[in-house]
Amino acid sequence: MKTTKMILRSLLLSTFLFWYAIAAQSQVPPSPAETSAYTGYLEAASRNDEAKIKALAAQGMKPDIRDGHGRTPLHVAAFGGHHAAMRALVEAGADPNALENDRYDIVTIAAVDNDVPTLKLALELGASAKNITSPYDGTALIAAAHLGHVEVVKILIGAGAPLDHVNNLGWTALIESIVLGDGGTRHTETLRALVAAGADVNLADRSGSSPLSLARSRGYKEMADILESARTR
Repeated sequence: MKTTKMILRSLLLSTFLFWYAIAAQSQVPPSPAETSAYTGYLEAASRNDEAKIKALAAQGMKPDIRDGHGRTPLHVAAFGGHHAAMRALVEAGADPNALENDRYDIVTIAAVDNDVPTLKLALELGASAKNITSPYDGTALIAAAHLGHVEVVKILIGAGAPLDHVNNLGWTALIESIVLGDGGTRHTETLRALVAAGADVNLADRSGSSPLSLARSRGYKEMADILESARTR
């Protein structure tokens, strides 16, 4: 009976992790139907039309309008990697830290998409790596660690992202690199970067499992070695 319960619990956990991994990436870019209906700033942002953005700003129009999903023109431009539009919108007064309906900001949008140039621009324009985003009360760093986007993780660390923020699932970026990673090079290097930056290697999840025990239970030897070495320093 105990073995059956353990197997069932493991299956339920695996199912949850699978769906969470999908949901955590489920930022919603504008659909073709939405972009075809856009006007004004939203249309200009979707087309990277810097001149139109500046013309609308000169007319006194405010740039932080919202579409049906709560996206501002700046969100739309970030989804498209439209840098000229992003710069023009912020110059016109757009809020670089605005959240859309699912509570994503332009930093997290770029981080999830592994779009390093757009991430660097977002930070340059005043967006913060410290924002609490997503339905999971996470951060861009947690999202990037989950996906194993190593360069993005390093940039966010350098921008002051909170290393030990715990989301509403009880996970830090360090833990997500393990439980939602595959133990391969990308996630291992992500974990290494977090440890080197000073992330707490002893901060356990809600079940009391430490990052080291989580790595060992999954057979991620290199991750476990990094964590073990960090704990003995």
